[in-house]
Amino acid sequence: MKLMYWSAAFLMVFMGCANRSNQPIDFYNNLNVLPIQAHRGGGMALPENTLESFEATWAKRMIPEADIRTTSDNVIVCMHDDTVGRVAPDAPEQLKKKKFEELDLATVKSLDVGSFRGHPGERIPTLEEVFAAMQGHPEKLMYLDYKHIDMDRLAMLVKKYQLEKQIIFTTKRHDLIIEWKKRIPESLTMIWIGGSLQKKKDTFEALRKTDFDGITTLQIHVKLDKNGNFTPDSEYLKACQKDVERHGILFQVLPWKINDPDVFRRLMDIGVRSFATDYSDMTVAVYKEYLRNLEN
Repeated sequence: MKLMYWSAAFLMVFMGCANRSNQPIDFYNNLNVLPIQAHRGGGMALPENTLESFEATWAKRMIPEADIRTTSDNVIVCMHDDTVGRVAPDAPEQLKKKKFEELDLATVKSLDVGSFRGHPGERIPTLEEVFAAMQGHPEKLMYLDYKHIDMDRLAMLVKKYQLEKQIIFTTKRHDLIIEWKKRIPESLTMIWIGGSLQKKKDTFEALRKTDFDGITTLQIHVKLDKNGNFTPDSEYLKACQKDVERHGILFQVLPWKINDPDVFRRLMDIGVRSFATDYSDMTVAVYKEYLRNLEN
């Protein structure tokens, strides 16, 4: 009953009070999915890039992010780092020294990547294992952050599991988005913009000159300066949001390593309605509370 109430309230507030006609947001609303990304699968509270973390995120009606790499025997798996030492600290020392792409699937599957976050026994999933869990569940969306994979192989897997409208191809490189859209034109995409303030501005301007070709979500990393102000500042963020929304693109913010609920409220005050986060439970709680308050 609570879920039904929340679904109706979310739609009324978001579509009514926000008064936006935005195809990406409509897409999420129709699936009763929050436009909130759980960074690296489940945020800081859960192991990174494991199927268990993805399932926990889907259960919250959020969207997990999976980083994707390729093993030495050409299997696409979910892994952020280019070495395993951080997420598998108990791995043999010789494995920690190797680049991830030098490890075969059997070796990768032997690693416990859950213990470092208090969930022993969790393993690195293949992308096919994740896709099998998504198939037939249109509400299970997934950001796929390109690290080291063959796009033709990825496209083949997406088509095999009929997930063309469930995966969100994610990268910081616009050229890769253009190439991906040639393979799966109907796919959602996200470009993320990080780095220095000047780099963010230069990247955004370069994308604007292309009319944000092929992009359906644009994410900007936001930090706080020593006085607690946003960088980029609020006026710049509002201008960016207005610009991309004119092209039917979802504007998303990743408050970088920030777990202060008030920062998320302040971002919502300036109009942000989509987040990526390392702090999933807090973000969802703030998000729902903010929209409920708008309704009242």
